Amino acid sequence: MTKYEEAINLLTSKGKFFIDLGLERTKAVLDLLDNPQEKIKCIQIAGTNGKGSVAAILSSVLSAAGYKTGLYTSPHIFDYTERIKINDKDISEDDFSNYVIEVINLADKNEIHLTEFEILTVAMFKYFSDNNVDVAILETGLGGRLDATNVISKNLCSIITHIDLDHTERLGDTKEKIAYEKAGIIKPECPVITSEGFEAIKDRADELNSMFILTTPFVEPVFFNSLSLKGVHQQENLSLAIAAIRLLFKNIDDNTIIKGLMRVNHICRFQYIKDKNLLIDGSHNPNGIRALNENLNIYFPDVKKRFIFGCLKTKDFRKMVDLLFDFNQYEDNPPEIYFYHFNSENSCSVETLQDICIYYSKELKSINDIEFSDDVLTVICGSFYMLNELIKKDWLN
Repeated sequence: MTKYEEAINLLTSKGKFFIDLGLERTKAVLDLLDNPQEKIKCIQIAGTNGKGSVAAILSSVLSAAGYKTGLYTSPHIFDYTERIKINDKDISEDDFSNYVIEVINLADKNEIHLTEFEILTVAMFKYFSDNNVDVAILETGLGGRLDATNVISKNLCSIITHIDLDHTERLGDTKEKIAYEKAGIIKPECPVITSEGFEAIKDRADELNSMFILTTPFVEPVFFNSLSLKGVHQQENLSLAIAAIRLLFKNIDDNTIIKGLMRVNHICRFQYIKDKNLLIDGSHNPNGIRALNENLNIYFPDVKKRFIFGCLKTKDFRKMVDLLFDFNQYEDNPPEIYFYHFNSENSCSVETLQDICIYYSKELKSINDIEFSDDVLTVICGSFYMLNELIKKDWLN
């Protein structure tokens, strides 16, 4: 077993692979490491949808401008090393292993029981600090207020993307309750940028004397047309990123912004693979499915479609299926539908998905059963956790 395999086995062991929101454990281990999170400048991003795209956009533009830029995102598609990058380059397997095992050993020695995400977060902060990054872009894992990334005491700014109902069992059953959790990343006298005017966010900003910036979901056409990420929903994400750049990095000119936008790399977000006539989209909640439908209607109207869909049973899968296979949209041209059960104890069963779908569907056993063709657009969508079972990394190059 390699050291990298050892690190992954430790991360995914039953004792660590679970969710337990809170900051105390992460803070305790970081304190033992002399608080590396306080030695770097951070932009922190929370939201239901779009936070990964905003993070990727910011990272690419700042890297193009010459900043040494750290990027922390989740989940990964193929490898854990995708989650921690400097200037869009994944952390090496050797570095990943060394940092993760160091954090685990330190926590175990001091009887601090970290979760998988907390281990990764501590390792990320130390890696970025050791490598003297100029700016670290942090995507929260879940919520905001009690997310492990929220151990920082200040940031350059907070960004809160689109908010919708997701993870309601942990974050609340209304958008305002969820907005309250996201607003937990706002820091005293540090600005917050958002595209939605939730009272919880405005109130928190007022309470902490933080500048509140509300953007409109529109940007100059030259910026949107330059963005490598496709989809009309990216206008809102791009507007948030541009607002942050204009606020914090006034030295970055438009040409540099355009250069960075052309290089943004954020895989499996409405990503089209031309030689297979394949679209891949990690639309893992109802809002993501709405955006997918809108983009399909704009970019691929009036074409025969084949869907491969799978999702977590902890999500609102009924609504996702209803939205994806809307009768009014496909009444005259029903799509070919496959449901997929992936390797997770929370994967929704094929039988459950078939029972709630109004159209005839089949179970997909293997991607090898699919014949890609120019005549049918294949759409793989749903949970990020299934994508590495269905697609190959070299397809995305």
